[in-house]
Amino acid sequence: MVDLPIEDLLPKANYSIYSLVTMAAARALELSDGRRCLVDSPSSEKLTTRALEEIAQGKIETKEASDIRIASEQAQGE
Repeated sequence: MVDLPIEDLLPKANYSIYSLVTMAAARALELSDGRRCLVDSPSSEKLTTRALEEIAQGKIETKEASDIRIASEQAQGE
């Protein structure tokens, strides 16, 4: 069994449990549709656990975090 503490996952979802659940569910659906797992050696066959591992490792981020990162990269380029 994988130990993924909620304290480590919440910062990845802007401290919103709703965002975390939404991210994990959406990614688990993508994995069930045949998308490649972004974790090198997943510790479980369960798709939701794989999705949470990807979130914990920073492979998946919220749309807001992605927008902020892109905006800061663009600002640095100017």
